[in-house]
Amino acid sequence: MENVIEVRNLKKNYQNVEAIKGITFNVKQGSLFAFLGTNGAGKSTTIDILCTLTEKTSGTVKIAGHTIGTNENDAIRKEIGVVFQDSLLDERLSVYENIWHRGIAYGLKKEELKRNFKFVESHLHLDDIVKKKYGKLSGGQRRRADIARALIHRPSILFLDEPTTGLDPQTRQFVWQAIKKLQKETKMTVFLTTHYMEEAAVADEIVIIKKGEIVAQGTPNYLKENYAYDQLLVVFKENVEVGSYLSSYKYKFQKDTYTIPLKKTRDAIPILEKLEPVVQSFEVIKGSMDDVFIRINEEGDILNDNNHEFSKQTFKSI
Repeated sequence: MENVIEVRNLKKNYQNVEAIKGITFNVKQGSLFAFLGTNGAGKSTTIDILCTLTEKTSGTVKIAGHTIGTNENDAIRKEIGVVFQDSLLDERLSVYENIWHRGIAYGLKKEELKRNFKFVESHLHLDDIVKKKYGKLSGGQRRRADIARALIHRPSILFLDEPTTGLDPQTRQFVWQAIKKLQKETKMTVFLTTHYMEEAAVADEIVIIKKGEIVAQGTPNYLKENYAYDQLLVVFKENVEVGSYLSSYKYKFQKDTYTIPLKKTRDAIPILEKLEPVVQSFEVIKGSMDDVFIRINEEGDILNDNNHEFSKQTFKSI
C-alpha cells in the first residue's frame, strides 16, 4: 500500500515551548491508523497541523500527495474529513440542514450532494434523526450526524478525534460498525485518536507520542509483545505454605491465588513445572493494549527485572 500521509521531522513551537519535537511517521492508504498519547502529549497539535488548522514550525507533511503549508492546502481539505471531540454543527438546524449546508460549503453540485447525502444517510442510519434539530439529539445521535457531516464530500481520509468518548457501549459499537463498513467499501483511510485501548487494538498501525516525541510505534501485536507483560494466575492447593514466602516479592495475591508477571508467555512453563505438585489451577492472561499504554507512559518499568529473574529461582525450592 502507498503512503497517503507522510510526516517528516515535524516540529511545532509555541514561543519557548516545544509542543512537537521532530516526529516522523507514515500512514498507509486504506489503513486504520491509531495515534495515541496522554493529554498534553501533542496529539491535538499534530492533528491540527495535518488538518491545515495550525501552521507547523518546520518539517514536511504530505497528505494525499499534497504538501501542507503551500498553495495546496485547499486541495488537502477536499481530501480529508474531520470529526472533532466538540461538534461544529448548528444546534438550531436539523441534521439534514447541517449536512446539506456543509456539502454546499465544499462546492458540491446539487445532484452530487443528493447522491452523497443518500450515501451517508444509509451508512449511518440517519432516517430516524434527519429531520430533528441537532440540539435535541442524544450523544450517540449527535455523533452519527457529526460523522455524516465529515463524510458528505466523500473524503479519502477521515480524522476521528476521540469519536466515541462519552458514548454508551452499545452506541460505541454501532459507530464503529458503521466506520468499518465505510472503510471497507470505500478504501478510506482512518486516522484515529482514542483513550479506549480496545479501539486502538484493531488498528493496522499505532504510534504513541509522549511529550511531543514518538516513543513507540508498530502493529498492536508488536507493541504488546515488546511493552506488555503477560501474567500467570496461579491458584494453590489448600494448606500449601507459599504465601509468606512469595508475598515479600510483591506479587499480587489473595489468599491462595497469586498473579506472577511474565516477560514472555513461555516463561510460564518452567514455573508451572516446578509448581505442579501444589497448583490447583492456573491461567495465563495475555498483555493488552492498556498494559502497553500504561507501561510506556509510566516513568519506570512496571516489572522490575530483578523480581522477574527471582521468580524463576523461587520455585526451584518449592
